Amino acid sequence: MRYAPHFTITPALLARVEAIAALRERIQGAAVQLAWIPALQKDTRTRIAHSSTAIEGNPLTLEQVRAVEAGEVLAVPARVRREVVNYFAALRHVEKQAAKKRLAHEDVQRLHRIIAGEVMDQGEAGRYRSIRVRVGEYVPPPPQDVPILMSGFLEWWEKDSPALSPVLSSAIVHYQFEAIHPFADGNGRTGRALALWELYRRGFDSHHIFSVDEFYWEDRPRYYAALQAVRQQGDDLTSWLDYSAEGLQQTLERAWQRIQQFSGSRGRAKLVLRPKQEQLLQLLRARGGLSPREIWDGLSISKQGAMDLLRPLLKAGLIKRLGTLKHGRYILK
Repeated sequence: MRYAPHFTITPALLARVEAIAALRERIQGAAVQLAWIPALQKDTRTRIAHSSTAIEGNPLTLEQVRAVEAGEVLAVPARVRREVVNYFAALRHVEKQAAKKRLAHEDVQRLHRIIAGEVMDQGEAGRYRSIRVRVGEYVPPPPQDVPILMSGFLEWWEKDSPALSPVLSSAIVHYQFEAIHPFADGNGRTGRALALWELYRRGFDSHHIFSVDEFYWEDRPRYYAALQAVRQQGDDLTSWLDYSAEGLQQTLERAWQRIQQFSGSRGRAKLVLRPKQEQLLQLLRARGGLSPREIWDGLSISKQGAMDLLRPLLKAGLIKRLGTLKHGRYILK
């Protein structure tokens, strides 16, 4: 039986979808024929790999994930490194297959095999599970139901999802895959990769320059609660769609900031913004200027942590200090 998602397009959700469409158009227009786009794509791929693996407990920092991609040898457990290497491989696979119009069981299984190879605690990479599993308090369908549920899901994805905005269809793909939980391990990473694949297939992110997974990673309890809320609401996806749209909107706003940062730093040393630095720039934009104390309090960090964030931004010319080191204020340049 074909899967039939249940949800309501509320005025708030519609407004988010419209705001997302406007942001996307602005980003697409700014990203045409710019020499630094490959650097931004590489940075985005790193952020996705870091966030999606970190959600599942991988301890590597963003800087360490970047080092893994560069081929550097790190003193970390082999499995930790393999999880990141696998996810980079999965992202490259999704990018190469972005134009694929129809996804079959074999496509999903191959993606899982890339993601979960040599890092599974149970089951076999690329094969639907043959055991019962539990995810927190949630018990996914029994293994004998997985093939038919996946068939109904894939049929909906091929035939019905094109009628929806990719903002909505990617969120539905994400949720329903996690609900079926077709593999014994590695479903979270695979589900997020499939949601990204849907955005690519629909031409929503043709330049591959934003990472929704960062939004999920930064507040994992809320991410898990949003998934759980669908089950508590009788499989009504409305709240999940609103949450996912919020994440995509915030992600596109960050992508726009990165585009401005990359384009504004041509001729200077390239700076890759950390999440806390992005938050700092947002605070400065909203308030006009901040004292050192306001920065510590606003970001819930130490004095030394604030200075570690500020120095690269000052060096890159993105902000400037007015007054003395101790009593001055920081503003956007």
